[in-house]
Formats: sequence, C-alpha cells, structure tokens
Amino acid sequence: MADNTDISLLINQAKKADQKAFHSLLNLYWKDVYHFQLNKCNNEDEAEDTTIKTFAKAFDKIDTFDDNYQFKTWLFTISNNIYIDHLRKKKTETVSINKNQYEIHELIDEDPSPADQLIQEQNLAKLKAYIRQLKPHYQEVINLRYFHDFSYKEISQKLDEPMNNIKVKLLRAKKLLAEIITTK
Repeated sequence: MADNTDISLLINQAKKADQKAFHSLLNLYWKDVYHFQLNKCNNEDEAEDTTIKTFAKAFDKIDTFDDNYQFKTWLFTISNNIYIDHLRKKKTETVSINKNQYEIHELIDEDPSPADQLIQEQNLAKLKAYIRQLKPHYQEVINLRYFHDFSYKEISQKLDEPMNNIKVKLLRAKKLLAEIITTK
C-alpha cells in the first residue's frame, strides 16, 4: 500500500481527471472494497458488481472528497450506501412480485411481428448512433461486450488491460451513453 503522501497525490491527480491516477487508486483499493462487500453479501458476483459501482461513483464524485478523511473510509462509505440501496431495491422488487404473482397467466408470443422487428431495428440504429458519440475506447468496450458478447475476461485479454479497468470503463461508458440518450 502506498503512503498517505502518494495517495494524496493520486487523489489530486484524479480530481484533474488523470486516468492513470484513477487506475492506480482502483488497483490500490479494489481488494479492500471487494472483500468489504463480500463480507456483507457473501456472494462473489454481487460483491464484484457493488465494487464496480463503488469505484464508478467515487470517480464521478472525486471532487467531493474531503482530504481531512481517509480515502479508504470514504470508499467504504460509498460502497456501504450502494449496498443498502441494493437491499432496498431488492426488497421492493420482492414485495411487488409477490403481490402480482397470481395475476400473470397470459401467454407471451415470442415471435415479434414485422412492425415490432422494424421498431427494434430503428431503435438499434439510434443506439448505434448514440454509441458513435462516445470516445473510441468507450465505443470499443460497449461493442465488444454487447454486440460481440465478449466476457470481461475476453475483453481484458483483447485490449491487454486489467479486468478491473475493463469493468470500470464499461460502467463509465454505459453512464455516458445514458447521459447522451437522455439529453436527446
């Protein structure tokens, strides 16, 4: 682990949107946050998803970090809040599913009509146009993951980047894409 001076320097660089500083902080604290989550939920996939969300949110809000506190404590606070939000959402979904479980008896036609197919194709064309507005490295991870069905590991190998970086990059790409879509 780096000393406090090095960490403060990395945080200041990250506040200036330095990607290398973001990656260094991610690599320094990934295991700590992941194990913190794993102890809470006892599920590796959930712990990993929450850890990814933690770093994405931390990097989006890095300007709000107060140097009077420990960075690790700040990350744990964000991570804990994300976990609590996840539990609340899960509880709400469970309640709503149980209320309606006996009301859904309709058979669903799995083949889309020609009109549905046209709408899907038009929506796909719009989505691809939005994706082209992203920076090339974000376009690449989105295309590999969602249009070529690459796993995180395969993307990591193809781009020769650590898997944690790929996950954070993909999360950021999705967030940026959502912002583009909602502003149109």
